[in-house]
Amino acid sequence: MKQAKSTQKFHISRLMGWGTFVIVLCSLMISFIQNQVEIASKRQELEAVQAQLEAQIAENTELQRVLESGTEEEIIERIARDNLGYAKPGERVFVDTSGK
Repeated sequence: MKQAKSTQKFHISRLMGWGTFVIVLCSLMISFIQNQVEIASKRQELEAVQAQLEAQIAENTELQRVLESGTEEEIIERIARDNLGYAKPGERVFVDTSGK
């Protein structure tokens, strides 16, 4: 009788040990999966920021080229013509609408 109770306690404690192991293992797996999802999200965010950085660098390079290409007055005139559609008094501006 004493040996049966001892064997029963051993099985219960062994079962509890395995149950604890399974619970810990499952929580580690869930944590690992959550971390992998977060890493993937951060990688996408990093790629978007890097694309923005490259676009900003290209824009800065273009602006630097424009600044170095003439005097301040010429730059202002070029911006007024190209970006704002202005023309000098008496000047005729023709726009090519052929799409070429």
